[in-house]
Amino acid sequence: MTPTEHSNRPERPNASGTIAENRRARFDYEITQTYEAGIELHGYEVKGAKAGAMQVAGTHVLIRGGEAWLVNAHIPAFQPKNTPVDYEDDRARRLLLSRAELIELSDILKSKSAHVIPLRAYLKRGLIKIELGIGRSRKKSDKREVLKKRSHLREMRER
Repeated sequence: MTPTEHSNRPERPNASGTIAENRRARFDYEITQTYEAGIELHGYEVKGAKAGAMQVAGTHVLIRGGEAWLVNAHIPAFQPKNTPVDYEDDRARRLLLSRAELIELSDILKSKSAHVIPLRAYLKRGLIKIELGIGRSRKKSDKREVLKKRSHLREMRER
């Protein structure tokens, strides 16, 4: 097939870019740093995530025993009838980070009142990656200020 010809196959909706996003995280937390991590998945989970069925809203990261775990991420199987009987959609999945990054993250979590929050899941060269953010919880008054700034910027753009 030449480069100008197109196949009749429909493209996947998420062939590149963001698969899932945790929109609430940037509102609830003040993000200071971001990290990129791989995620350990089974084959049927990868197909389900690439099809756009992954959800990272409400998830969190635990660092235990020198490993990082993504907890409460919902990734349904691509074909539910072809998966093992004991498969759980919301199981904890291991995040793939370097040893130095794990040490750095655990030091940050010990020293400060910080949290590691998954911000989004995306594709990078065919692999599923998770963007992790280091952030502090915002107080209610800080959230109100953010809303005021957003509405002010929106009004300025409309004029």
